Amino acid sequence: MLLGEVSGELTTYLTALDADPERLQTVLARQAELRALTRKYAADTDGVLRWAEQATERLAGIDTSDEAIAALQARRDELAGELARHAEALSAARRKAAGKLAAAVTEELAGLAMPDARLLVELSRRELDGAAAGQDGVGLALGRHWVAAGPDGVDEVEVRLVPHAGSGPVPLHKGASGGELSRVMLALEVVLADADPVPTMVFDEVDAGVGGRAAVEIGRRLARLAASHQVIVVTHLPQVAAYADRHVVVDKRGPQRNGVAQGRVRTLSEADRIVELARMLAGLDDTSTGRAHAEELLDTASREKSQGARPRRHHPAEGLRPLRAHHTVE
Repeated sequence: MLLGEVSGELTTYLTALDADPERLQTVLARQAELRALTRKYAADTDGVLRWAEQATERLAGIDTSDEAIAALQARRDELAGELARHAEALSAARRKAAGKLAAAVTEELAGLAMPDARLLVELSRRELDGAAAGQDGVGLALGRHWVAAGPDGVDEVEVRLVPHAGSGPVPLHKGASGGELSRVMLALEVVLADADPVPTMVFDEVDAGVGGRAAVEIGRRLARLAASHQVIVVTHLPQVAAYADRHVVVDKRGPQRNGVAQGRVRTLSEADRIVELARMLAGLDDTSTGRAHAEELLDTASREKSQGARPRRHHPAEGLRPLRAHHTVE
C-alpha cells in the first residue's frame, strides 16, 4: 500500500517536471564557458567580471585613430627589421660555432675508439608561406623569404653522426648504438665542460666495446671532466675505474631476505681497490700478477691526476679534479 502511494507521487512529480533538453544544453554550454573564463582570467566569476570591467576601461582608452594605427605599424616594421638583423647575426654565430664544435668533438672521438667517426652539426630553416606567416605572427621576413621564428631564433639544429668510414651521416638519436651514443656524449661534455651548467653527470656503457689504450683515454677524459662536474660512471673496465677518486662496488652478495638476494653497495678502501682492480684485470680474486698490474694502474692514474695530466687532444677544460665515483656492477 505504502509503495503504491510513493509510486503514484513520483509519477505525478515526473509528469509535472519541466524537462527542456534545449534549455539544459544551453545551461551546460554556459557552465563550460564560465569554467574556461575562470581558468584563463580569474579564480572565480566575480574575478572574471572585474577583469572584464578593467579590460573595457583599457579598451576605451586606446587610441584607434588612423594616425595611431599607422604609427604602431611603422614601429612594428622597425622592430621586425631589427629582429631580423639579430636573427641573422645569431645564425652566423651558430654556423661558426657549429663548425668548431663538430671539429672538436670529432677529434675527441678519435681518442675514444671511434677513429673514423665524424660529428656534424647542421643548421636549417623552415620556410613559411608569406601571407600565412604574416597573419599568424609566427614568421619572420629574412630578405624575400618568410621563415619560422621562435625564442631561440630561426634555426633548426640537428646533430648527425658518421659512425664509421663508408657510412653516411644519420641523426644522432637514430644512428648511434648505446656505446657510441655514450662516447659521443662524453666527447660533447668534455668539449663543452666550461659551458655546461649541469653539476652531476652519469655515464653508463661509455666504455662499451673498448679496452686497452682507448679505455685509458676514456678514464683520462672522465677525470678531466670531473674538474668542473661531479662524474659518476658505471664501468667494468679497470683502466677507467683506476681514475676514480672513490671506487664503489655494487653486487648481490648481501644477506638474502625471504629468499631474494639483496644488493650491496660498498666504498672500497685503497687496499680493497687493489684487490678489486686485480680481480677486474685477471678475473681472479687475488693473484700476484694481477695485484702488481693493479698497483701499477693505480699509481699511473694517481700520478697523472696529481700532475694535472691532459689527454693528447685539446679540449677547453683546464686543470683536474678527481672523479667523484666509479661503480663496478656485478
